[in-house]
Amino acid sequence: MTDFTATRAMFTLPEGVIYLDGNSLGPLPRAVPARVEQTIRAEWGEMLITGWNKAGWMDLPARVGDRVGRLIGAAPGTVVMGDTLSIKVYQALASALELRPDRRVILSDTGNFPSDLYMADGLCRTLGPDYQLRTVAPEAVEDAIDDSVAVLMITEVDYRTGRKHDMARLIARAHEAGALVVWDLAHSAGAIPVDVSGADTDFAVGCSYKYLNSGPGGPAFIYVAPRLADTVRPALSGWLGHEAPFAFDLDYRPGAGIDRMRVGTPSILQLAALDAALDVWDEVDMGDLRARSLELQDSFIAHVEAGCPELALASPREGAQRGSQVSFRHEHGYAIIQALIADGVIGDFRAPDILRFGFTPLYLSQEDVALAAEKLCAIMAEKRWDRAGFHHRAKVT
Repeated sequence: MTDFTATRAMFTLPEGVIYLDGNSLGPLPRAVPARVEQTIRAEWGEMLITGWNKAGWMDLPARVGDRVGRLIGAAPGTVVMGDTLSIKVYQALASALELRPDRRVILSDTGNFPSDLYMADGLCRTLGPDYQLRTVAPEAVEDAIDDSVAVLMITEVDYRTGRKHDMARLIARAHEAGALVVWDLAHSAGAIPVDVSGADTDFAVGCSYKYLNSGPGGPAFIYVAPRLADTVRPALSGWLGHEAPFAFDLDYRPGAGIDRMRVGTPSILQLAALDAALDVWDEVDMGDLRARSLELQDSFIAHVEAGCPELALASPREGAQRGSQVSFRHEHGYAIIQALIADGVIGDFRAPDILRFGFTPLYLSQEDVALAAEKLCAIMAEKRWDRAGFHHRAKVT
């Protein structure tokens, strides 16, 4: 049984703050500053460029990739870290399209994160007018999978509402129709149990700065199924994805397996932060995490609906259909969130009217959830959100 009191003690949390935004940026694990300082002072400072060999920097993307892989059901040697999630989406889509040369459609849904859709659309425009991104309502995805679809690109958990796709079912349906699947785990990795191997997905991508707590701008990851890893051709044929980077060949030869999905020089400081952050997961059972997350979410929903009837639940009521977040709707959602932050509860807003709250059992308790709901309902009852300062839109919402 996972001891969530012990995991809470592994985070640095500001005094007087209830943090319900780990689904956007995870808080700071206590082990990270010392590890990053070691990487800066003892490795970069003392070893200089020899750190690539002496400190094992060159192997860090694969080694940390295996640690992330354990959390998503991936076999060792099938996940590598680096670059950004948008880059990894592009890589996976381009490789998948090339494996289905007789098809021209990328299928996704209207609840997908816009950046994924932007990358898919940009790739289609680069490839030519025969290629297209087709989007349908989340509920219509399964029925839209037909023999014209080359790639199904799905983010498992809707970033706004928390609605969760049945990925095993969608992957099976896509394969039945001859399509490949790119599974975006941005709101899944570290939030809910994931089994990319068991579900037989083709590609999976994700970021590490949300539930994995690597810090702002933390590196992304990509998984390629072993049956494809030595045949996919990386569209972004970067130096470090070459079979022998230090041979300095003028012609590109892809590396073996997942190594070919490396692109540019890895961000060593961010990888060091992630490596330290992943220590939190060593004693965590994902089944325990999921059960506690649903308890916290259900409690929050009950408290809010009892005390704030003006807020409409935007997330599925059935816990099995949600990721690890709960969202409510209100036309003044932005101002309400600003008032809540001013009162020590950090959630966030997603246009046009979503108040979004993430639930991470690693550092949240039932007491936190009850107090957060109480503060939210007090703000609504007293209309404290309707102050001029709370309506001013900042660059990041």
